[in-house]
Amino acid sequence: MLQTFVTTVYQVFLPISLPVIGGALIKYFKPIDTKPISTLSLYLLSPALIFETLIGADISYGEITDTVLFTVLNMLLLWGIAVGIGKAWSLPAAERSGLTLTALFTNCVNYGLPLVLLAFGQAGLDKASVYVILQIIIVNTLGVYFAARSQFSVKQAALSIFKLPSIYAAVLAVICRTAHVELPQELNQGISMISGAYSSVALFILGAQMVSVRSGKSAYTAAMNKAFYAGLAMRLVISPVASALLLYLLGIQGVLFNVMLVLSSMPAAVNAVILAEQFDAAPKVVTRCILWTTLASFVLLPLMIGWLG
Repeated sequence: MLQTFVTTVYQVFLPISLPVIGGALIKYFKPIDTKPISTLSLYLLSPALIFETLIGADISYGEITDTVLFTVLNMLLLWGIAVGIGKAWSLPAAERSGLTLTALFTNCVNYGLPLVLLAFGQAGLDKASVYVILQIIIVNTLGVYFAARSQFSVKQAALSIFKLPSIYAAVLAVICRTAHVELPQELNQGISMISGAYSSVALFILGAQMVSVRSGKSAYTAAMNKAFYAGLAMRLVISPVASALLLYLLGIQGVLFNVMLVLSSMPAAVNAVILAEQFDAAPKVVTRCILWTTLASFVLLPLMIGWLG
């Protein structure tokens, strides 16, 4: 077991850690604005990766159906558990919203995609693409709802989806696959060059964001501490166990099982703190959860990947 853990860390997490450390060091010693870099990743690199992956993805319609079904059921399951914990611990409304954001939304894009590619190869990335697209849609719709119940606008949430180029890249890839359209080799090469930059840039952003959301010395109320520990439990223990049981009950096996389990067990999404700050959904709680679940993931995820084989 120890040998498998060391091998996984060396082969998978060492390559990932270098751009993460680089991003963290640059952000710490020479504070930079990561927003333009995030814009580059969101509006150019990510769509190129999604398009290239989906257009050549070796994934069946059955696997797509399984992915959609698992994503929806897993979200409902985790939401129900988070609501139950919030009520059982009598958490205030803001802390309940923050706990829900932490429990449901994972860093499957900036962190998950590069990890899956290194751990499971192109086959894993193919199967991860559908899950990631679904997560992008869910974060920009239900994420807004969970962050701001009374301020939620269905129209605004729906419109926000159509501002994301990755959605159009996914639709275009599906159209090209369905119509059996073959792109010119030169165009494919250009798209590959852009998508190839995604992993390193995304991990650089992750490192910089970890420094940005590091815990300060702010005072925390008892309710905030309860929500924080509940968030850690949800992300680090409850979510992996619940996801594994659900995947087993759905009969999902092989590479798809491995990919879905890893992606659903990722640390809390950095985007969650943006929603929490915008709608006052306990942003301090969400920030602490993001930092500590990300740090813990560098130990727990290698153990999971090693166990999956």
